[in-house]
Amino acid sequence: MPVSTALLNRPLAGSCSLAWRGVSRPLVCVRSAHVAATGSTADEERVWEATAQVPFSGARIGSFFQDRPVLKNPFLEDALLRGYLSRHLPEREALSDLCKFGERVANEVDEWGRECELNPPRLVHFDSWGGRVDHIVTSPAWKRMKDLSAQEGLVAIGYERSFGEWSRVYQMCKLFLFSPSSGLYTCPLAMTDGAAKVIQSIGISSAVEEAYSRLTTRQPESFWTSGQWMTERRGGSDVASGTETVAVPQTDGSYKLHGFKWFTSATDADVTLTLARVQDRRGATTPGSKGLTLFYAEVSRDEDGRLKGIEVQRLKDKLGTRQMPTAELLLDGLQAHRLSEEGRGVASIANMLTITRIHNSISAAAAMRRHDRTQLVLLHSILCFLLNYAVPMGCVGRVVQLARDYATRRTAFGKLLKDHTLHTQTLARMEVETRGAFLMVMDVCRLLGREESGVASQLDTNLLRLLTPVVKLYTGKQAVAVVSEGLECFGGQGYMEDTGLPGLLRDAQVLSIWEGTTNILSLDVLRCVARSSGMVLHAYFTHTKSLLASASGVSSLAPAVNSVDRALSELKDFIQGAATKAPGYLELAARDLAYSLARTYTGALLIDHACWKGASCIRHLHGSQVV
Repeated sequence: MPVSTALLNRPLAGSCSLAWRGVSRPLVCVRSAHVAATGSTADEERVWEATAQVPFSGARIGSFFQDRPVLKNPFLEDALLRGYLSRHLPEREALSDLCKFGERVANEVDEWGRECELNPPRLVHFDSWGGRVDHIVTSPAWKRMKDLSAQEGLVAIGYERSFGEWSRVYQMCKLFLFSPSSGLYTCPLAMTDGAAKVIQSIGISSAVEEAYSRLTTRQPESFWTSGQWMTERRGGSDVASGTETVAVPQTDGSYKLHGFKWFTSATDADVTLTLARVQDRRGATTPGSKGLTLFYAEVSRDEDGRLKGIEVQRLKDKLGTRQMPTAELLLDGLQAHRLSEEGRGVASIANMLTITRIHNSISAAAAMRRHDRTQLVLLHSILCFLLNYAVPMGCVGRVVQLARDYATRRTAFGKLLKDHTLHTQTLARMEVETRGAFLMVMDVCRLLGREESGVASQLDTNLLRLLTPVVKLYTGKQAVAVVSEGLECFGGQGYMEDTGLPGLLRDAQVLSIWEGTTNILSLDVLRCVARSSGMVLHAYFTHTKSLLASASGVSSLAPAVNSVDRALSELKDFIQGAATKAPGYLELAARDLAYSLARTYTGALLIDHACWKGASCIRHLHGSQVV
């Protein structure tokens, strides 16, 4: 057999991928067999072609050249979080717990959250024998999230108050670490916290004593979560005109609820709070908000496995938050207990809204946060981005951490992304958004903790009332913008579902919708001003001035202080001028007013933190040792 024929018939040793193992991206030069080079024979050309190492001639194409970003302990990797706690809550017990929890989030919880995304809930209407069961099947990871939430005290911390007025800050810092990896389990936790707050504020009666204990326990086998069933067929925040559910009094003092709930979050919860109109003996109800009463109900089943007084019509097909079951429910005689006085339902949920809006803001900040090993730009050196109001500040978390880590791994145009100045500038602006959001949310948590501990001044109370809708509307809106920007940092991979990144953007969109849209909350700010006769604004300007005053001795911050001070003066002038305009003028400007309140206040908080002597020298927590 000729040598050339033998070579053509001999199988190549190993596969193409094996031939190229250890070889770095070879130069491919394939010559056609029928176009012979000068001085070559056709047989020699065929031999060359058969023995040439062609990298893409097989099914395998080799390794992908982009490394995935790595999630590390989010507590240890967050200099601002640790710095804030070092300044305000330096107790070793709290810092050690947050460090340990951060390890659990990175090494355990994050995978559960991904499992919740890949295995969304499904509804089983009937059992094998045709019996109506309406069983919502969730992934095992969703159930593990519930047990972990109890064990880690993600609701309980706010009611144990082990750290006094800083207990809410401690709780929300823990949720800040948990939220991006939680597979949306922070949503039922928000409603559970809100339900506990309402029960506590109204008074723990015998009818809800067990429920309150279960909502705030650390024991997984006893822990209950709460739903929030407010939205009906007309939808939206206008519950006064949209609530059709009626409550029929029973002889034992309880009620039977009949109605249709169009949107019920965390439908697999153990209990729920809901609004309804009490029927009198003639079957009549009172219209408007004066006819609404707040009720508590437990979700249970009869001996045949059928839900008592509830039929699940369908699960909602949502843009995001697919991990959490959201359903349409028909209430057909659901047993319930009245929580509020008749006609005081809307007033009674005010405390719940404060809690759930803060939870919403924490989720927004956490969605943006999470930065990694690239060294952070010093806070006072990036305040220039803050002062450029063409780039509004807000709050986003996880995507920043992942984008920063990716910038240390991804090479484009001959160098790492972190070495491209424009990319670094983009990350720096995202960082400012994130830091400002975190500080604003934590400040609202601080005010809530002071109020709950009975040490709040009137200024604190007024500030809390004003900032709660402001922080929710602003952070929710900015989360979408920053997460979207974050996806761009990954290029095409940011658009691929199997990376898990697109889910961050889908889930972020709910933050500006749930618990009041941006416009609804902007109008809430105006109502807050009107009902307090302007005292909430007086508290705002007074406290913001005091924050700026704390930096008066730091010369490097003088430009930033002057800029925020000018913005504060212009804001005051605008409000005074608006008071002389027609009534509709301020309503039209409500959204811009709310944004200006948020930006200016956040700027003052950033300056206040930057002037703290430990701002650029953050202590690190390693294990249980502070070094």
